[in-house]
Amino acid sequence: MADKLRLMAVHAHPDDESSKGAATMARYVAEGHDVMVVTCTDGGAGSILNPAMDRPDVLENMIEIRREEMARAAKILGIQHRWLGFKDSGLPEGDPKPPLPEGCFALVPLEESVPPLVEVIREFRPHVVVTYDENGGYPHPDHIRTHEISMAALDAAADPGFEPSLGEAWETQKVYYSHGFSRAKLLAFHEAMEARGLESPYTEWLANWDANRPDVMDRVTTRVECADYFDVRDDALKAHATQIDPTSRWFAIPMDLQRDIWPTEEYELVRSQVDSTLPENDLFAGVKV
Repeated sequence: MADKLRLMAVHAHPDDESSKGAATMARYVAEGHDVMVVTCTDGGAGSILNPAMDRPDVLENMIEIRREEMARAAKILGIQHRWLGFKDSGLPEGDPKPPLPEGCFALVPLEESVPPLVEVIREFRPHVVVTYDENGGYPHPDHIRTHEISMAALDAAADPGFEPSLGEAWETQKVYYSHGFSRAKLLAFHEAMEARGLESPYTEWLANWDANRPDVMDRVTTRVECADYFDVRDDALKAHATQIDPTSRWFAIPMDLQRDIWPTEEYELVRSQVDSTLPENDLFAGVKV
């Protein structure tokens, strides 16, 4: 296709691609464009969050199993996929928090973690890149590091003087941060469920919401209509069986209600080399092939 466009999404762990922007990616694949997910870590420090998978043999082979899960999710979404292969940092908990494990992704110096991503960017040559904001979407050390290496690699990939051996320089036309659940979205689903006489899975979450926490919708510039691909998103999520309990609140909102109440996924345009009018409804708005 002469007008085929290329989208890259950079994520921290296997399963992040299916919980953040998966329906958008499935839509663009269906429209004939190329989509690649880059996963920065091996996911080896992830907890088993699905009771059905909480077995010793799973825990002992977590990295291999999560690779298999990622391959299934990629096939469902129709995307290309690359591993950077860094060691999962885990999510430190406690007060004080324990130190991060030696050699983990969050501790690898940028001069070591950026070049592998530069090489993938120069190989795939994306018109648009999606990554996390400066807070990582939430303050997991690997998510924050993903933001840091994404922004540094985008600059380095465009610089012909940076490591020419990694490929021909490439400047991405648009860069977005992905934004997930906002209070506005939770509240919309909560009210719609109660209006139907159904139990909302978000009652406690909303009650405990920090009133001083800004809503990410205040930062959103771009809402992509992708409701027709919510079922693909859910299938990709379920492929990550160690991480996703199919009986969890991920799937508590009826699909018809989701499509009616909130048929979009949200993004924040943070860099652009092209002209596009905000707000947008397309990550490729204004992009030139």
